[in-house]
Amino acid sequence: MKSAAMVLLALLGCAAILAQNGGNTGKTAGQKPPRTKLATGAATSNASVASNPAVSSAVEKGATWLASVQGKDGGWGQDGGEASNVRQGVALESKGNDVANTAIAALALLRAGKQFRPNVERAVDFILRRVEASPADGLAITDDKQTQVQRKLGPYIDTFVASMLLAQVDGTFAKDSNVRIRSGLEKCVAKIEHNQMKDGSWNVGGGWAPLLGTSLASRSLYEASNKGVAVNKQVMANADAYTVQNQKDRDALALTGVGAGSGRGVGADGRGGPVGAVSESVAVSSAAGVALYQDAQALEQLSRTPQSRRENSKEIAAIGRKLSDSKFVDGYGSIGGEEFFSYLNIGDGLKRSGGKVWQEWHSKITEKILKLQNQDGTWAGHHCITGRCAVTSAAILNLTLANVD
Repeated sequence: MKSAAMVLLALLGCAAILAQNGGNTGKTAGQKPPRTKLATGAATSNASVASNPAVSSAVEKGATWLASVQGKDGGWGQDGGEASNVRQGVALESKGNDVANTAIAALALLRAGKQFRPNVERAVDFILRRVEASPADGLAITDDKQTQVQRKLGPYIDTFVASMLLAQVDGTFAKDSNVRIRSGLEKCVAKIEHNQMKDGSWNVGGGWAPLLGTSLASRSLYEASNKGVAVNKQVMANADAYTVQNQKDRDALALTGVGAGSGRGVGADGRGGPVGAVSESVAVSSAAGVALYQDAQALEQLSRTPQSRRENSKEIAAIGRKLSDSKFVDGYGSIGGEEFFSYLNIGDGLKRSGGKVWQEWHSKITEKILKLQNQDGTWAGHHCITGRCAVTSAAILNLTLANVD
């Protein structure tokens, strides 16, 4: 009888241990089932953002401000959509609303929530009217010149970010509008393809950090291809080759002071010059001497697919080792729009693999961006791209990155 009672007690003890371990004797108590790096990074980050009231509040304030200063024509300019939005004492580099600021703002509002859909629709119409009025050849889609974003990221940045926006909204509007969007997107894609530089970049026409423009040009083609738009594979291969070579040549280029994007432009078909207006030979600094801009562009571009991550693992790992260096992360030394867009490139690249590196990066940059928000919900740059519209939009895109599928 006594021995039977002892056996019963032993069995009950084993049952309790099994219950505590979740019925799996191969794990220690409380250990969760293993997941892949991608699943771990994505799941943890999405949960942290969704449960972070500080992020939700910051995004809501920033997006509400953006929506409130949209111009009557559906566009945004450097500091808002109307002259009354401009901060006192701030000298604008151009007046009126432009495609680049409008596309960037619309991308942010698209990410911020369905309540901003009417603002996005008005912005898309603003952009399409300019795309439709532009000539078929040449890289430009607007007559605007010397806007702040153009002066920093290159004169054709409007085409690149417009293409990105149109790719993201393609197939999400009513049928008639979708036909118009697809037509505009295909026109932008053709312009970008036909005006690629001989070295594979779009570092053309000057600008303080045109490599970020090349990054957005390549990204816009990638996103268009994901929506089923026919994109010239050789153009994409040329862009990838440029990026890899640019990383390898960094030290030599730094010594000569000439950026990797210098050279004479040629079309994707290999003829002696690009189709249309982009024909000048221009020597430009590919990243304004700032390692952050170049490495951020490379990380995003070289990590888009599992195959590209395998092929470029050495370059990606080398960039990853720099992310704990605060001097590298600070970029130019003070925060401008270029830093925000570079953080977005890095975040996009890291998120595709997930895991600890992505989680730590996103947490650090989220904290940094939250501290920089102004009382009115805006963010403004401290050098170069200082306009509230572009910088506020880039901040929102960074903060909401973990919620993107």
